[in-house]
Amino acid sequence: MLTYEQLKRNPRKFVALTGLTVAEFEKVLPAYTRAYQRRFPGTQTMTGQPRQRQAGGGRKATWASMEQKLLFVLVFQKAYPLQVLLGEVFDLSQSQATRWIHRLLPVLKETLDGLGVWPEREPTRFARHEHQQAEALDLIIDGTERRRQRPKSPEKQALHYSGKKKTHNDKNLVIVNAHTQRVGYLSRTYPGKAHDKAIADHEAIVYPRTAQLHKDSGFQGDEPRVRPTYQPKKNRATAN
Repeated sequence: MLTYEQLKRNPRKFVALTGLTVAEFEKVLPAYTRAYQRRFPGTQTMTGQPRQRQAGGGRKATWASMEQKLLFVLVFQKAYPLQVLLGEVFDLSQSQATRWIHRLLPVLKETLDGLGVWPEREPTRFARHEHQQAEALDLIIDGTERRRQRPKSPEKQALHYSGKKKTHNDKNLVIVNAHTQRVGYLSRTYPGKAHDKAIADHEAIVYPRTAQLHKDSGFQGDEPRVRPTYQPKKNRATAN
């Protein structure tokens, strides 16, 4: 079984599986513990009913440590494996893995939101969200694609097929602060065939007026109301 104590001895693998360094994990852990205890207090059962016996009675929990709970949900978010595979890695049945995912994901969202690092999902609130961060408004927008299972329907196959990646994908737009690398905005999920500019037009993101926005050629023609936008130009000699 993959454990926190085992994984933290390998910093490179820790980052690859969780998206966080060990130091960042330990910084998030106290906030995650508080959020978990608020959502699942020791005086109640997991279903919210008053506990009939003291906490710790009965069958011993599979995961006694909060580190293991946080590790589990971060690995799920970073790698997004099939639940049967996730169960094998953490010594759980598929049904147990599913229950833990539904139990721990809301706690992670509450934790990251409380720490101010949960990305904004509502495009009309993005400007206000960024002003609250008190950071330099130097932003980068880009499209991200995640592979998905090949749909059975020919119509869905065509919709999710990305000619650029030559695979079936789901796509999101992200806006990242160039200095802190904080993801400030995460769009809704679109089929892999969708073009970056078309998604940006549909999202209609409200940017801070004083922001600097860096974008690639996939957003050519998208000129939001910000101070300047920067887009790299192809070297004509290279293009020819």
